[in-house]
Amino acid sequence: MQETSIHKSAAKLHEPVADLKDRKIVYLINPISGNKNKKTLVNLVEKYSNEHGLYCEMFETSKKGDYVHLQEKIRQERITDVVVVGGDGSVNQALAALHGEDVVFGIIPYGSGNGLARAAGIPTKPKLAFDLVLQGRWKYADAFMVNEHYGCMLTGLGFDAQIAHEFAKSSQRGLITYTQQSILNFFKAHPYQFEVEIDGFSFFTEAYFISIANGNQFGNNFTIAPQASLDDGLLDIVIVQKMSKAKLPFAVLKQIRGNNELEQFVSSVSSKNILYFQKPSVKIKNIKHAPIHIDGDPCESCRDINIKVLKDNFKLIY
Repeated sequence: MQETSIHKSAAKLHEPVADLKDRKIVYLINPISGNKNKKTLVNLVEKYSNEHGLYCEMFETSKKGDYVHLQEKIRQERITDVVVVGGDGSVNQALAALHGEDVVFGIIPYGSGNGLARAAGIPTKPKLAFDLVLQGRWKYADAFMVNEHYGCMLTGLGFDAQIAHEFAKSSQRGLITYTQQSILNFFKAHPYQFEVEIDGFSFFTEAYFISIANGNQFGNNFTIAPQASLDDGLLDIVIVQKMSKAKLPFAVLKQIRGNNELEQFVSSVSSKNILYFQKPSVKIKNIKHAPIHIDGDPCESCRDINIKVLKDNFKLIY
């Protein structure tokens, strides 16, 4: 979505929060996300808040997702908004800890991919994202659980998860590093074995990767699930099956362009390169323990994976 269309869509959103002067906004800032200097934005937020007499506090994000102190602050001081200044990992950790609180969430994207922000149509330019936060109109968004782990954007097994694992080890951040890791891992990529259960029907597949998306993309406008919506109560399940590696980029490109139709039933799974479903849940047996990521952050692989949507899980300004 282009920046120019974002504010037009704001008029369609559901609920305004309180008057701006009655809002109490906490900003969670990841000091190392992305590769941009956040000092200009911090100065802008502080200056605007001071000039207009607005409540504003800033904290660094927690590397371990420990926000007990903020939970207490929200309840005791009646904080109304939590705005995350960072990437998808920072957003995931904040939402995992705080989605049960009575607050509205905002995002000022500063990550490498900014998948959730892009899926929601939030501007990637910090000043425009801050303007959107001030408008304060929110809509419910879905999330999902991967076994006992919380996710809000996308989880994946296989090739894309391997990239996430390698990217996490890199001392450099940003799109260039992610692209380099993608190219290097493409040449090493191989299919993994899975048993997938959808609507009570199970089938085996060898697949380069499986993506289960709440939003429509990996990040950087890489729309792996072009029909996904943040508020439809469904997960978009994309299975990129075993094929000639020469065909792989073209098959994925076809998926990105939205040329693959949704499967209504689990049938003829061996005749297609990519399978695309929309369902509220999926079970996967990860037979060869393919790597896993949740919202771009690597996590420990396991054999049995149950994923289910959490409908209308949190309030998001978008």
